[in-house]
Amino acid sequence: MHDIRAIRENPDAFDRDLQRRGLPPLSAELIALDEARKGAVSAAQANQERRNALAKEIGGAKKAKDEDRAAALMAEVAALKEAGPGLEAAQGEAGKVLDARLAAIPNRPKADVPEGADEHGNVVYRSHASTRERLSEGKEHFELGEAMGLMDFETAAKLSGSRFVVLKGQLARLERALGQFMLDLHTQEHGYLEVAPPVLVRDEAMFGTAQLPKFEDDQFAVVDGQSLRTAQDDPQGFAAQPRRWLVPTAEVPLTNLVRESILREEELPLRFTALTPCFRAEAGAAGRDTRGMLRQHQFHKVELVSITTPEASADEHERMLTCAEAVLKKLDLPYRVMTLCTGDMGFASQKTYDIEVWVPGQRTYREISSCSVCGDFQARRMQARYRGKDGKPAFVHTLNGSGVAVGRALIAVLENYQNPDGSITVPSALAPYMGGLHRIEGPR
Repeated sequence: MHDIRAIRENPDAFDRDLQRRGLPPLSAELIALDEARKGAVSAAQANQERRNALAKEIGGAKKAKDEDRAAALMAEVAALKEAGPGLEAAQGEAGKVLDARLAAIPNRPKADVPEGADEHGNVVYRSHASTRERLSEGKEHFELGEAMGLMDFETAAKLSGSRFVVLKGQLARLERALGQFMLDLHTQEHGYLEVAPPVLVRDEAMFGTAQLPKFEDDQFAVVDGQSLRTAQDDPQGFAAQPRRWLVPTAEVPLTNLVRESILREEELPLRFTALTPCFRAEAGAAGRDTRGMLRQHQFHKVELVSITTPEASADEHERMLTCAEAVLKKLDLPYRVMTLCTGDMGFASQKTYDIEVWVPGQRTYREISSCSVCGDFQARRMQARYRGKDGKPAFVHTLNGSGVAVGRALIAVLENYQNPDGSITVPSALAPYMGGLHRIEGPR
């Protein structure tokens, strides 16, 4: 959410930032909407002020026994009173129109974000090679999993449709081990507080982190007491019913832990982590990554969220990135970090780093984590503030990152640790979580 006062103070800077994201100038439109809102507020206030003044005049007229004047003044009050609800409604509507327009505009990129139209404009930030010899090619994860009889897409399709999987035996355990390993790393070594949040949230929570309203079609919703379906397939009146949303990421409940609150500066930074199932309709991904586990409707992810002061958020962004990288380093997986360009960043982000892990089955790098700093963009939507040393409330800064996507980590382990006979070597960091198992060969 943008600050209209900041836009009014420097409209040219606002338009320049939006231009970097491929948007036309919008400051003039927003300022005009704000003028309309101010005009509606002034009209409602003038109405109330006139009624207050007339009340005193009526008292004076009655005291002077001037009945004609008193009657005329009372008639004017009645007319003003009748007009009052309409003026108040116009004031509220003007505010809603402005807020809706502000909420539909993406965050302003930081000055050091590279410009570009799409992923081709992203820039390598740094790379990391594993201590093991990197496989230049190999079988894809689904070939390995299906050959072992531990990865079943056909049965999953019978149960739930496309973009689901059934993991069995030691692959199911390997996925569980990855999640537990990541949680232990972030809580024991990186200082994050583990949280077990709800995975069904209300509209307000989804709005707070900017999944709503713009990305409604990418979400799964449930109407209270009715069946689960995507919002994209809503029946008539669905949106008007009480509803909750299956979280697309634990960023939503974790960030909203501080909504509608004023924190003490000494409480910051707050650092949260959670391992949750995540649900995405993938409405805009038709035909992409249809084979395997890369793009699923349901998957697990370890999320990292930080709440900081504005002064600390840039350093916290770098810290969060190193925490996510530590997962891949301990798993001894080759990866690179990309700084996303203005055309590839998420809606709420000021700046984003993507960690891309090497997958030899596809002979390319694939995203396994995104770490973003959002400034006060989400905080304004959530009304999340802190009280600084001057005693005045100010908006916090929010950050979120994957620490990391468990399903994609499973893919990376399978493909990078595959053996010529189709078995999988278990990374040493996961051995304690696998009951001492060092090799996955088939059903157990």
